[in-house]
Amino acid sequence: MPGESPSQLLIEHCDRCGRWVHPAAGECRVCGGSLVARPVSGRGTVFTYTVNHHPYNPEIPVPYVIAIIELAEQSGLRLAANIVDCEPDSVKCGMPVELRPEKGAGGAPLFAPA
Repeated sequence: MPGESPSQLLIEHCDRCGRWVHPAAGECRVCGGSLVARPVSGRGTVFTYTVNHHPYNPEIPVPYVIAIIELAEQSGLRLAANIVDCEPDSVKCGMPVELRPEKGAGGAPLFAPA
């Protein structure tokens, strides 16, 4: 996301009602309040995932894991990311993960087993 450092992930937050909003929406979907990009902890769990075996991007060796991560800050707060530092067949739904400081090819957030 724009403005984030390599080691932090910014997600829009509503100070009025306390909800996190992703993807970015410009205003809170719950109360209509304005949103401010705030850092999140970088902790979460794998909500769902797939293992890609097709070499769509020559910068990314196959196989690799594309996952939807549910962030610890709020139930239902999810984002797409890649899982690294483990064998693709070891990834499981519900697995705890943590944000890696670097980004993946194409700017995707990288998470690793916690």
